[in-house]
Amino acid sequence: MLRKYSILLGIIISLLLLLVATLHYPGGSQYDKNSIGYDWKNNYLSNLFDAKAVNGSESASRPWAIAGMLFLCASFTLFFIEFSKKISSKGPAKIIRYCGVIAMIFTFLAVTPYHDAVIRIASTLALISMFYITVFVFKSRLHLLGMLSVVCLLASYSCNYIYFTRSYVEYLPIFQKIALAITIAWILSLQYFTSIADFQIKGDVALKTDDMTTNR
Repeated sequence: MLRKYSILLGIIISLLLLLVATLHYPGGSQYDKNSIGYDWKNNYLSNLFDAKAVNGSESASRPWAIAGMLFLCASFTLFFIEFSKKISSKGPAKIIRYCGVIAMIFTFLAVTPYHDAVIRIASTLALISMFYITVFVFKSRLHLLGMLSVVCLLASYSCNYIYFTRSYVEYLPIFQKIALAITIAWILSLQYFTSIADFQIKGDVALKTDDMTTNR
């Protein structure tokens, strides 16, 4: 039971730890460097990882935020591994697994001073894995999940566009959180509301049937 719901539990723990981190954040944001506390509209999640807050105060949010990010990345990593097992095509399955896992390793490294550099690698690999997953969702009959997959990809692409071009950057903190919420909903839906049978390609099914007939 614990193993079955490990991804869900990991995400819940990570969100609770990140919430605690926001409560320990001294203050300061991109809008107002002298603000008090964490501003959900103007503070980035990455502000929680710094030893000093934007207002220059020592930040007690860092250990909570790092622990939260560790649980989040570990949960997402487990998802990419588990979902890849549902794909019968070995090549795409490996791309989903390894791009996803490596992306999460680099995502966790965003808590370090190398944030900007690792985010480029993490976002690129994550989007590749997400794209492959979306392709297989569309090949299945999971139409609602197909729509959610498109929304998730668009949200992720939009976040990356804003981050790297600095266009409409004033909206990035809130959009970042919306994109994270959509991604979590997408991951949990794929993990707990799909099965291996949903992603069986007709050719693969026919091949397995022929093998079973031959073996008889």
